[in-house]
Amino acid sequence: MTKIRLILCTAILFFSNLGIGQKVITNYINRFLPMAKDLSDQYGVPVAVILGVSILESGSGTSKNCKQLNNYFGVTGRNSLRKRHSAYKQYATPEDSFRDFCNIVSRKKFYLKLKDNKNYSKWLAAMNHASYAGAKNIWISRINNIIIKNRLAQYDK
Repeated sequence: MTKIRLILCTAILFFSNLGIGQKVITNYINRFLPMAKDLSDQYGVPVAVILGVSILESGSGTSKNCKQLNNYFGVTGRNSLRKRHSAYKQYATPEDSFRDFCNIVSRKKFYLKLKDNKNYSKWLAAMNHASYAGAKNIWISRINNIIIKNRLAQYDK
């Protein structure tokens, strides 16, 4: 009987953690969607790309770099951390991080060709080709999954 209880408790804990993880992502989307929409209008980068990349790179706002540096996109650069060494850039606010991401993307060669194109797959392929992330195809796959699972493309229609 104890084995069954242990298995049942483990299953309940596992599935309840899945719900907690999705709730964190949903809260993250709700928090940053208005900013992502504004930046999408300003820069012509799809909302799905802005949110998808930031969800992956910041662990939905839970990563150390996100919490300590307001770095939501894994951008490298200077910071003022003293307790641990980090190659990641520090921002004063989350909005500064989101805006810098759009500025970085807007300086890439592919930008003018894709600006205002709402097809997130084309953006991710172009970013990957321009070596935006080191993980290459794994990076694209993870962001695609995030966009599809959270129906982020709906915000670009």
